[in-house]
Amino acid sequence: MREADKKDNMKINREGARIITLTGLFMALICVATLFFKVPIPLGYAHLGNGFIFLAAVFLKNPYAMIATGVGSALADLLGGYAEWIIPTLIIKCLMGALISLISANGKVKSVRTFLAVLAGAVEMVAGYTVAGALLYGSIPAGFAQIPGLTAEGIVGMVLFYVVGAVCEKAGVKKYFVQHNI
Repeated sequence: MREADKKDNMKINREGARIITLTGLFMALICVATLFFKVPIPLGYAHLGNGFIFLAAVFLKNPYAMIATGVGSALADLLGGYAEWIIPTLIIKCLMGALISLISANGKVKSVRTFLAVLAGAVEMVAGYTVAGALLYGSIPAGFAQIPGLTAEGIVGMVLFYVVGAVCEKAGVKKYFVQHNI
């Protein structure tokens, strides 16, 4: 193997390990932020995890954004005693992460495109949990009862995303979190 090919392979291996590490880091941040601060709402709870879901989805590309957002959130449901929500959460948050990652401006926190991506993700989350709540509890009104709390949760998550994202940019650490091309 040529020396240049060996260096390219080492670069790819380092970047692959970095992406896997970032995915795990974001999974853990999402899980802890979801478990740490809970406010009860009909059929569940509101939390701060969405702020880190938005960060993961903006900073990582798919499929890593999907994995971090879906698995981190589903783990929080498992550890938090909401086992019936694990599968709906995994689906809803994977879709949320994928949608945001596809629309966002590749790691740029302050852009119209990223704002639209985060807004779309919040709307998908509210719609997904409304449908899931209606199905799990066999009642459309039960699903709709979640909308105000989920909307507030989405807004708080957006504010947290912009605060933490701005701090990451100001401190110059954002470059370590944004996924680069392999």
